[in-house]
Amino acid sequence: MTYTSKTIRKIILVTVVGISSFSCKHSVEYNDKGETFKDAFKDKFYIGVAINRRQAMQKNEKEATLIKQQFNSISPENDLKWENIHPAPGIYNFNPADKYVKTGMESDMFIIGHTLVWHSQTPDWVFTDEHENLLTREQLLERMKSHIDAVVTRYKGKIKGWDVINEALNEDGSLRDSKWRNIIGDDYIEKAFEFAHAADPEAELYYNDYNLYKAEKRSGAIKIVNSLKDKGIPIKAVGEQGHYNLDRASLKDIEATIQDFIKAGVIVNFTELDISVLPEANADATADVANSETYKEELNPYTDGLPAEVENRLAQRYGSIFQLFVKYEKHIDRVTFWGLSDADSWLNNWPVRGRTNYPLPFNRDYTVKKEVTKAILDAAK
Repeated sequence: MTYTSKTIRKIILVTVVGISSFSCKHSVEYNDKGETFKDAFKDKFYIGVAINRRQAMQKNEKEATLIKQQFNSISPENDLKWENIHPAPGIYNFNPADKYVKTGMESDMFIIGHTLVWHSQTPDWVFTDEHENLLTREQLLERMKSHIDAVVTRYKGKIKGWDVINEALNEDGSLRDSKWRNIIGDDYIEKAFEFAHAADPEAELYYNDYNLYKAEKRSGAIKIVNSLKDKGIPIKAVGEQGHYNLDRASLKDIEATIQDFIKAGVIVNFTELDISVLPEANADATADVANSETYKEELNPYTDGLPAEVENRLAQRYGSIFQLFVKYEKHIDRVTFWGLSDADSWLNNWPVRGRTNYPLPFNRDYTVKKEVTKAILDAAK
């Protein structure tokens, strides 16, 4: 990965304060040296952030400033998922995705498309005909191809990398029994990659999933990689989402993940990084959006703020993980945080709704967690 085609500007705190059109209380805090994530890691890998529709439309100046100053890659939380961009037969809602891509291009960012084929957030009509009968294999393949052609072609040359398949594996590494697989067969994965590559031969193509730090599940992802490679179908990288907490996953397991994908001949990206500080509601934790747990007060202990000792643990955790990323910088192209600030994190409502979590480097008021940010920036040195 090179940055020769990218215009990367180093923005320091003095400049931010000087040119800002809003008051000092709205200014974005950085560490004492005024370093930003994207500058600190510019010679190592992209630093990305997942943004929501409001942020893509730049409706909030503080958010827009923070995104531009700290990150050089963006991913869309929801606006390129099937239910949003293609909600009904023959109807595409491109406007939010167009805004997202425009925002990325204005700041010369590496723009990610997320996601083309997923078992979740895909409308039921995708799998049925006008009489609500399940489609045949051929019919569903044609519907998949039509969707991929329409979406990928529209953003050809703009979106640089696509999560072609998202979360196709069970925890034991076997293929999930999704409607895609049940109707088309196991080769629905390779067909999606074929269609995406044909629509934009220059775009990077990825497989994306959670809990790949677990050996059994990782073996399933490696089987997908090997199957695609054996058939000559391009795959650039596997995305390990990186939904961790203060204790899970171990550094040993994360490192094994990187090493195994290196052996498989692909880049490994960390695509949805966040670190929960709250007690786990279920010891058998996954990042499956279909899972939910009942609210209990003991599962939400930090409603009045994050204690200093917990923030210190969070800083140490982020620091050690980023040190590991830097160790393997030649094999990692991108690290993306899943959300701009604590206020935006899905972990406030998953797997238990209504909690107050603190999983990201930026607080709810867009200021930095200073110790967390310092630990991440120090890892780049």
